[in-house]
Amino acid sequence: MTLPAIVRTLIPPASLIRSGIVLCALLLTVWSQWLPASAGSDFANEWLRDRFINLQVSSTPESRILVVDIDEASLAVLGTWPWPRMRIAELLEKLIANYDARGIALDIVLPSAADEAGDARLSVLAQQGPIVMAQVFDYFHLPLRIGQIAGGDHKHASSGAIPATGFIANYAQLGQRAHMGNIGYVPDQDGVLRRLPMITTFEGKQYPTLALALLDCCTSSGKGKLQLAENGFSRVPYTRDWPAYDVVPASDIINLSAPVDRFRGRLVLLGSSSLGLTDRVATPLNMSTPGVLVHAAMLSSLLDQQAGHAIFAWPGRWIAVIFSLLLALVAAYTFPRLSALSNLSILAGASLLWLLLAYWISPHDAHFSTTGPLISSLFLLAVAIPFDWQLSQRKSRHLLETLRQYVAREVVEQLLRSDLKDPLAPRQLNVTTLIADMEGYTTQVESLPVEEAAKLTRDFLDCLTRPIMDKHGTLDKYTGDGLVAFWGAPLPIEDHADLALDAAIAIIKEVARLSQNRIAAGRLPLRVRIGIESGVAMAGDYGSSFRSIYTAVGDSVNVASRLEQAARDFPFDIIVGEGTVNRAKRHQFTALGEKLLRGKEKPTTLFTVALPA
Repeated sequence: MTLPAIVRTLIPPASLIRSGIVLCALLLTVWSQWLPASAGSDFANEWLRDRFINLQVSSTPESRILVVDIDEASLAVLGTWPWPRMRIAELLEKLIANYDARGIALDIVLPSAADEAGDARLSVLAQQGPIVMAQVFDYFHLPLRIGQIAGGDHKHASSGAIPATGFIANYAQLGQRAHMGNIGYVPDQDGVLRRLPMITTFEGKQYPTLALALLDCCTSSGKGKLQLAENGFSRVPYTRDWPAYDVVPASDIINLSAPVDRFRGRLVLLGSSSLGLTDRVATPLNMSTPGVLVHAAMLSSLLDQQAGHAIFAWPGRWIAVIFSLLLALVAAYTFPRLSALSNLSILAGASLLWLLLAYWISPHDAHFSTTGPLISSLFLLAVAIPFDWQLSQRKSRHLLETLRQYVAREVVEQLLRSDLKDPLAPRQLNVTTLIADMEGYTTQVESLPVEEAAKLTRDFLDCLTRPIMDKHGTLDKYTGDGLVAFWGAPLPIEDHADLALDAAIAIIKEVARLSQNRIAAGRLPLRVRIGIESGVAMAGDYGSSFRSIYTAVGDSVNVASRLEQAARDFPFDIIVGEGTVNRAKRHQFTALGEKLLRGKEKPTTLFTVALPA
């Protein structure tokens, strides 16, 4: 066995390679949904989710939450930060006594004592009023120990609590028996805050995030069950932007100029949008978002869950896998059958469809990968389409190399433009076969030198071949001093019988011209014998991995061979069978009687075609 043959046996068949490519594309989606994502795929997933968030963000007012903002205007009226503790205490007292706030959470940490009277007043409010103070846990392995940590008796114990390494808390007196909420967070690798640690564990105790602490402090249990993330982090549902929240400047509270009905029964978040206080974070909504908005968004989601109005969860991961499975099945069917451009269009359409599905799914599933099926589509684009394109190019080259040996250029071009999947595959077609041979070939060449004998053979075969190609015939093979040709394959031709007859008449003229030249040179005259028959035959590329040939096999082909042999018994160069006579429309025929051909049980009627004057 030759080396190329050995290599061919080692390479898996194209169908098996294609199945492997499609399976890999499906596994990429499975990997993206359940296994840890790489930095690149995670960034792409979050970037796409951020685009969805910006498209879905609502301006519908959030009527359950009110934000008291220590904004630039308040700082201009009440003085620069930090404010005296007495002023902060006054702000909280008025929110409770004058505005009947349901509960207040401070997005502010006071790590050190300031003035004794103000600190004491603020401590009493924190211990006796519906107030949640803040403390910051650190998760970056920094041994921070600032202030006095408080709380740690959270009722929503979680095995997925996030361990902290340090903290920044309030001064000791403020933390006694007060409700405490964590405002520490861990941004994603790109610096964007998308998740909050709902429960933090530190030195054996667990601490809730600020929104969850406010919910526990100042609301009833409700009818809905809170769903805390198993891994400790919950995606912040940025369903509303800053303008959707009712925001009141802190100075309006101190001056009692804010309408009372805006506060009654609401949960209040006290924070700052001032650039000078640097409490701003990057979120999917904006690269500089007030930190208090993050807690407002989480609080809004928790209130929905508590009221039993949480968004219904969808199995986004399984939807992604099923989508990729369908895409893989479509690809396995269409890629070997359609052009690269058509397959590219299918992938583009599938990717667009998935973007629409992911847009709808994203609010209902915080964990699925939005880019999983897109990665599969990209893999198919990068691997499957080039693979099938290479196969089609190899088939085209094989088609060209094979057909150019037998078929006229115009027929090859027409084949390439046709939509036949495999033009060389054996098919049953109506064909007309022409078999031509030189009479007395041995007598002609036995007395000639080898060079002259070879030249005679080449010249004679040229006389036979040119008319075949001119009439768009398919050259089957040379038979030493003759040839076999047929019409009607690989492309069906309506007038295949007439074209074969045209070629036969042209061959007679070509051979007559060559014969006259040989007679003038003192050589023997030439005569060609031609047999023509039409009928059903199997035409296709037959052979082995070592050599193949495009040929036609069938009873009509055998009859044409017997007719060529029968021509030696007649003075006519062209002998035609009944099948060709019945199909020809442009020629006249003369009946020559019946003859029992070799291999036939009944006599066959023979004809000759009328030659033009």
